[in-house]
Amino acid sequence: IVRARLYATALGLYKCQLNGRAVTDDIFRPGWTDYTKRVQYQAYDVTDLLRTGENVIGAALGDGWHCGFLGSAPRQQYGDRPRFLATLVIEHPDGDETTLVTDERWRYRFGPVLEADLLMGETYDARREIRGWSSPGLDESDWVKVLTFEDPGIDRVSSASPPVRRIEERVAVAEPIERTGNKKQRHWIFDFGQNLVGRTRLRLKASAGTTARLRFAEMLQDNGTLYTANLRSARATDFYTFRGDDQPEVWEPCFTFHGFRYAEILIEGSAEHSAVTREALTAVVLHSDTPGIGTFECSDPLVNQLQSNIRWGQKGNFLEVPTDCPQRDERLGWTGDAQVFIRTACFNADVAGFFTKWQQDLADAQGDAGWYPAIVPNPVGLALGDGGPAWADAGIICPWTIYECYGDSRLLERHYDSMSRFMGYLDRTRAEGLRCHPDKSYHSFGDWLSLDGPGTTLSGGTARDLIGTGYLARCAEIMTKVAKILKRPEDAKRFAALRNEVIESFNREFVTPGGRISEDTQTAYLVALGFDLLPEAVRPAAFDRLIGKLRRNGWRLSTGFVGTPLLCPVLTRFGRTDVAYKLLLQQGYPSWLYTVLQGATTMWERWNSYTKEHGFGDVGMNSFNHYAYGAVGQWLYATVAGINLDPERPGYKHAILRPEPGGGLTHAKATLETPYGVLSSAWQIESNTMHYKATLPPNATGTFYPPPNAKADRDHYELNSGTHEFSLPINAEQRVSQ
Repeated sequence: IVRARLYATALGLYKCQLNGRAVTDDIFRPGWTDYTKRVQYQAYDVTDLLRTGENVIGAALGDGWHCGFLGSAPRQQYGDRPRFLATLVIEHPDGDETTLVTDERWRYRFGPVLEADLLMGETYDARREIRGWSSPGLDESDWVKVLTFEDPGIDRVSSASPPVRRIEERVAVAEPIERTGNKKQRHWIFDFGQNLVGRTRLRLKASAGTTARLRFAEMLQDNGTLYTANLRSARATDFYTFRGDDQPEVWEPCFTFHGFRYAEILIEGSAEHSAVTREALTAVVLHSDTPGIGTFECSDPLVNQLQSNIRWGQKGNFLEVPTDCPQRDERLGWTGDAQVFIRTACFNADVAGFFTKWQQDLADAQGDAGWYPAIVPNPVGLALGDGGPAWADAGIICPWTIYECYGDSRLLERHYDSMSRFMGYLDRTRAEGLRCHPDKSYHSFGDWLSLDGPGTTLSGGTARDLIGTGYLARCAEIMTKVAKILKRPEDAKRFAALRNEVIESFNREFVTPGGRISEDTQTAYLVALGFDLLPEAVRPAAFDRLIGKLRRNGWRLSTGFVGTPLLCPVLTRFGRTDVAYKLLLQQGYPSWLYTVLQGATTMWERWNSYTKEHGFGDVGMNSFNHYAYGAVGQWLYATVAGINLDPERPGYKHAILRPEPGGGLTHAKATLETPYGVLSSAWQIESNTMHYKATLPPNATGTFYPPPNAKADRDHYELNSGTHEFSLPINAEQRVSQ
């Protein structure tokens, strides 16, 4: 043969082998899409896997997102069972081709995987293994003919996103702790030192028929046992029954994953087994293959731990789609979480392909009226209508952010019609110029989990129509820019006019002539200032009121998912980076470092998901891996380290280098692998002198703005590619007045 290509897909998950060898190390193929509309397929070069003589191809199937549990809904949201489709194309030297397809000639048999569910776990009986099930010489006399199904009539598309892969492995930080001396039921708890997403590889010897139960948790209770109450209905448990080999048996599940730091092995019965040491269990980290491209560190170890938490939260939740959390009975593509975090995500990793695929998911989930839902993909059993402010707006903000960070306008062009339909929906459904008018029943999550206002609920203390109208103005501003980029001048005028109308409505309804916002919350002022909704003349007064609110709150934030990403950037923009540092370095509740001091190794869903004084938070909704509050990362990179993009020349073709030291930090640095090469920014303060060094990649330029308290001979410096160094006298740091 000259070449052989395998095209494969499934409704469910598949693992394909040819002559006993895996065709790929990708995980959870074909990936998660709206299976009522499209499914991805993969193409593999399998030339080297073929052999002279008999060849055997086989596939193992799992339920996956297609027919397993999804969120808290019942199973089989898309279909009743997994289904496989493949074509093997073999090219011969004479130009002929041999094509083999999945048809009624295939045969099947149930094997050692007794159940496999992404939320519940996997059960594997090694005694039922079929040796050589995908190799020549297999005796298939007891196999039965497969069932075939009609074409479901959905699009089959080539994979657009990076695959899920085994990214790294971790061993326990110490020997496992045995929790009981009961000879009939013994269990050991492993601590991997990091809250992560993936599964474990078991390596243990036991007599035939012995079953090991593996459970997973993010935290331990005070008595040292696993804390699993926050998993809700997700069982998150794997079972392995031993063959009874003379040597340790090695097993890693293939159709499930968990969110955990701790794992427990429980062995039933009095059967003999080898010693359970830290080598018995290895954590295998899984996530979409989005290579890291950005780094950040500074002189404060707590802030460095915060950055580590941000990165690990991103890793664990960027698995096929940007999920809210990876552990409980949810693991869904909540649009609001992705929207507030995407700018931070684009710095930490190359997520262009990841969000390119998800933008198609957004388009597939779009309602006939034009809205985007709060969950994407949006399964029938979980289906939500209009996602509401900050959630549905992901359909506009996410592709725009990808354009800004990577400089590629194709995503905007491909989905321009979808984005325009959404804007049309928002325009049509305004009432008295407002989005989410209180007299209407439009959905809104508000400032989710904020602490603002009396009697605060989950949706926060800031009115939904204020947030909704602010986000409508923001989306209209973005669409004006998009239309100009795509050379649609009439559309640009229309979106600009819409923005102006919305801003007028916002000020009429919510703002006094003296700059007071009717909704007296931190988030209300942040939305008004961050989205440029206020007249120039009243902005200083509104900003002063924001500072006053922070001061009266003891320099503590009270913001939720909407307000938190805006907080530090707005403070810096209006000249109070000192206050932003005060909030960043705040160690009391609520704050970013408070969670770090409670032992967090990822971002948490709540500011108080766990406290050493009071224990665990609300068990009904208490994730320890929830990246939304990690959106502060964008400010760390842009202001503390000083790397920011120029929206007029996207993709860091021109970089804005504007570091602002503060908070007692003595040094900070960041690097970013841009489309043009590595960009770096680093500063260090010694003896009231700031030493600054920046490197710009080839074919890129930058502008360096010295800090406000530095003594420089000009207010900015234009830099070409190469390395540049500055030594600038700097005034003593100004402290925030108490």
